Amino acid sequence: MDEFKTAVLALIESDESELNQLVSFCKTKNFKKNEVLSQPGKVPQEVFFIVKGILRVVVTDAKGVDHTIHFASENQFVADYSSFMLQQPGMYTLQALEPMEVVSMSRQAIDWGYQFMRQGDKFGRKVAEFYFLYQDNRVKNYYSRSPLERYELMETIFPQIHQRVPQHMIASYLGITPVHLSRLRKEH
Repeated sequence: MDEFKTAVLALIESDESELNQLVSFCKTKNFKKNEVLSQPGKVPQEVFFIVKGILRVVVTDAKGVDHTIHFASENQFVADYSSFMLQQPGMYTLQALEPMEVVSMSRQAIDWGYQFMRQGDKFGRKVAEFYFLYQDNRVKNYYSRSPLERYELMETIFPQIHQRVPQHMIASYLGITPVHLSRLRKEH
């Protein structure tokens, strides 16, 4: 839980007692490669902090085609946030792409943090702001940048992604075909 505590303290001020109480509501979980952390149709009940590993966030269209919309790796918080906050059935699949260790923050942990931590609201706001800014930039970049520019930006956001993620998932994330991705990699 040390990585989790460090991440919390990077966002807010907290004393050891308060932080330990928050941690008491959290659980460490391990997931195998390809295991699903959260799935469509179910109301998400937890937010994950990634200690080790990488996952992808997938939405499946009406034709049954998967679209990778996000990757998340070490030291990031991730969930189907909108569905979690609204307590509605999720639309996204969160899938481990390699063995993962996460800290699971249940709804109870988050509610406790909001109610009893001096800066609990700030913590929740900072996590939500990170997610909002990532998604906002993702949409802007998708529509305003060329595939090559998106590829180069992806490499700065997700270092060593090519060693960790199958190429067809990277192509999906970029909104291009695997063949186009292969050409971009040769040009780059």
